[in-house]
Amino acid sequence: MSDRRRDDTVKAHMPLVGHLVREMLARVPAHVSRDDLLSAGYAALVAAARGYDEGRGVPFARFAAARVRGALLDELRGLDWASRSVRQRARRTDTARQQLTAELGRTPSVAEVAERLGCSVEDIEAADDDVQRAVVFSLQGFATAGAEDMVTEPGVGPEDMLIRRERMGYLAHAIEALPERLRAVVLGYFFDERPMAQIAVELGVTESRVSQLRSEALGLLRDGLNTHLDPALAAPVKEGCVARRRTAYFDSIADRGTLRSRLAITNLDGLPVAA
Repeated sequence: MSDRRRDDTVKAHMPLVGHLVREMLARVPAHVSRDDLLSAGYAALVAAARGYDEGRGVPFARFAAARVRGALLDELRGLDWASRSVRQRARRTDTARQQLTAELGRTPSVAEVAERLGCSVEDIEAADDDVQRAVVFSLQGFATAGAEDMVTEPGVGPEDMLIRRERMGYLAHAIEALPERLRAVVLGYFFDERPMAQIAVELGVTESRVSQLRSEALGLLRDGLNTHLDPALAAPVKEGCVARRRTAYFDSIADRGTLRSRLAITNLDGLPVAA
């Protein structure tokens, strides 16, 4: 590949780096630097262009994506953003919130979570501060994870890629099916990367309420995806008005598309298709 063609290839695939970085930022604490990840990703993209061999028959996008993901994962490992104890506290807090949400039919308060765990409100707030995003937006179950769990391994086989693309399709439809306010919070916070304060102003609520809406949305998304993809992990069905609304939401996810339409959301490499 000539130098000029290599430069053109790098420029054409820079949005790929941006997409992979955005995907990762949705799953890591807020203190992780976007600029550091972009820098590592662009360096990997250039290195991929230099080492690419067209004769192997592998599309450059797939070849580069694997190397960019690897570089981003290395960058995360170097940051050492969370100790094992921090992640354990996040799991305990998240599990308590999920249990209380299922029992109460609403998002529990911090005081209720603290009572369930037998600790103080200050302990819960400190744990949330440590992990920043204790409820991680993850297709693998929305559970707090280490760096190795945040990035899809390179060299995914055709069957695994098909399953991943189907999950991404279900996720897209699950977001579309969310109630308007919850959908606005998810799109604004995770996809548009807007500050919580800005979202609060637009919705006419407090930042604390936006945080509650975010947790409620993530809980619905998690249970909605598990209902269709991992029934054994789905929350038990309860009776009552809230339970009926949740069931209607789960049903609406399935009604929004078919396997074909879900797969059409991504390309063969598992990357989003431009609208």
